[in-house]
Amino acid sequence: MLWKYIKKYRVQYICGILILFAVDLISVYIPQFTGEVTDGLSGSGFTREDVGRCCLAILLCGLGMAVGRFGWRWFLFGSARRIERAMRDEMFEHLTGMSQEFYNTHKTGDLMAHFTNDIASMRIAIGPAVISSFDAVVMTVLVIVKMVTYINVKITVIASLPMLVIMCGALYYCGVAEKHYKDKNEAFSLLSDKAQESFSGIRVIKAFVREEHEKREFEKANENNRKMAMRVIKLNMLFGPGIELIIGICRSITIIYGGWQFLKGEISLAQFVAFNQYIGMLVWPMIAAGDSINAFSQGRAAYKRVMKIMLQQPEITDTGKYSGIDTLNGEIELKDLSFSYVKEYGDVLKNISVHVNRGQTLAIIGKTGCGKTTIANLLVRLYEAEEGTISFDGHDIREIPLDVLRTSIAYVPQDNFLFSDTVQANIAFGVRKWIELPKEKFSIRNLRSGETAIMELLDDNLNRRADLVDETYGDIEAVSDAAKNACVHDNIMEFPRKYATIVGERGVTMSGGQKQRTSIARALMKNAPILILDDALSAVDTDTEEQILDNLKRVRKGKTTIIIAHRISTIQHADLIMVIEDGKVAELGNHEELMSKDGIYARLYEKQQLEKMLEEMAE
Repeated sequence: MLWKYIKKYRVQYICGILILFAVDLISVYIPQFTGEVTDGLSGSGFTREDVGRCCLAILLCGLGMAVGRFGWRWFLFGSARRIERAMRDEMFEHLTGMSQEFYNTHKTGDLMAHFTNDIASMRIAIGPAVISSFDAVVMTVLVIVKMVTYINVKITVIASLPMLVIMCGALYYCGVAEKHYKDKNEAFSLLSDKAQESFSGIRVIKAFVREEHEKREFEKANENNRKMAMRVIKLNMLFGPGIELIIGICRSITIIYGGWQFLKGEISLAQFVAFNQYIGMLVWPMIAAGDSINAFSQGRAAYKRVMKIMLQQPEITDTGKYSGIDTLNGEIELKDLSFSYVKEYGDVLKNISVHVNRGQTLAIIGKTGCGKTTIANLLVRLYEAEEGTISFDGHDIREIPLDVLRTSIAYVPQDNFLFSDTVQANIAFGVRKWIELPKEKFSIRNLRSGETAIMELLDDNLNRRADLVDETYGDIEAVSDAAKNACVHDNIMEFPRKYATIVGERGVTMSGGQKQRTSIARALMKNAPILILDDALSAVDTDTEEQILDNLKRVRKGKTTIIIAHRISTIQHADLIMVIEDGKVAELGNHEELMSKDGIYARLYEKQQLEKMLEEMAE
């Protein structure tokens, strides 16, 4: 994952490293020039021109280093940021392609920690850490070579011996730190997940007066995160001061041994001054080595966590990608369909068989937990059915490209998820198109869905701008027509900004009935050959339900519709009604046929009619 991006930006990396090498090479000459100035000023024969020459050389070195530092930061830091962006894009694409089962076993907070902490740690490892490690090695080599050639070998070897201690300590630190960082990242994932889950379920928490309980649970997760972080900090507290101690030893050697060599006359004053500065220059590589090891350890731990996700493959793959099937008409057949989520728990569906012709309406009714929603999930291929058990237009579901299958089905699930966006954007979600426009012609700013996008068209093509708004956010007339057919238009018009009103997270600012009808409008806006309504009318009153069903009958003429419901009033006019009990087809037929059988459906109908009469009497 990392290497392919580094290869992609290898030119930038090479340029940055070459510039960094040039900066390090320039920097080792500054102590030499400083020593020459000091030596010259302390003796005789050093003219004003010589001083000016050395000062100019130091000034030019400083200027070259400043420009060079900007250059390598531009290439190396910029490449690391681009790789970070590309990794997040790749990870998001990978996760959107994962099957539903993956999200049943992975928490949102943990996945968000991968997007934030882990990828940021990887970026530091391939950016600043690479720079620090390279700079540390190159600077150390250049300084030591300069010390050997400009001063002498003996004093250089003695002054460099403490660096061996750093190398041994670094190897030990690297092994211990990786495990600590792994534990720290996992603790942060648990903390993130706890916070996300609590905020998402805040209404339930308040309704059951569980604020104190959630507070204590969060405190436990937060304390665990603190403990894991403190383990890392304690390790760094030992390693960091250890480096500082060795730096102090090096400086002591410089003063004592270097001064003694100067007094003996084995080195000149210029060499003594330069030697002190060279030892000072070795301080940065020692610190950089510690920082690099720290960053590499954290990055390696993060890399393992990310790759654990990236290496997982979706259970459902696009097996029909190259089949050539590009459209579906709406004929559906289930043939001896059996399915289980977990084999040990047995089958949820058992030998379901039904044939739905194009343009027919199939209704599915049964007790809670009998497998109605499972059928909908299998039709959309969120879960994988056995080969040959589900077919569309005579094609096995596995032969149909996923894009074609899901584009041909408009699905209204039970949870009625709405995005934190405008009403218009939510209804037009299934048909919105993002248009790639030439940068030299168009500049798009503040693309907030449902509101008038602030755009500058440099060629003043106003007609093109209108087309852009319609294609991106959905034609408002088509959106309002879908809302009218879902009987939610009047409610939307009462909102402060009508269709441009921003709904809260998951549609929290809407009532349950408004969310359901907005979801139905979104499905109708798609105008797909197949429509699946999974208990999508449970939160509306019977009068509104009747209006929606009449509208569906009109706008869905010639198209296939599957309605999953608990109320018989919702499904009694369907062409085909399937009664599910214990995962099996208990009864199958239209309303009149099922009533004549005097079975499960008839008893359920009589029970609901009696309940309706009692409600009317109570009113």
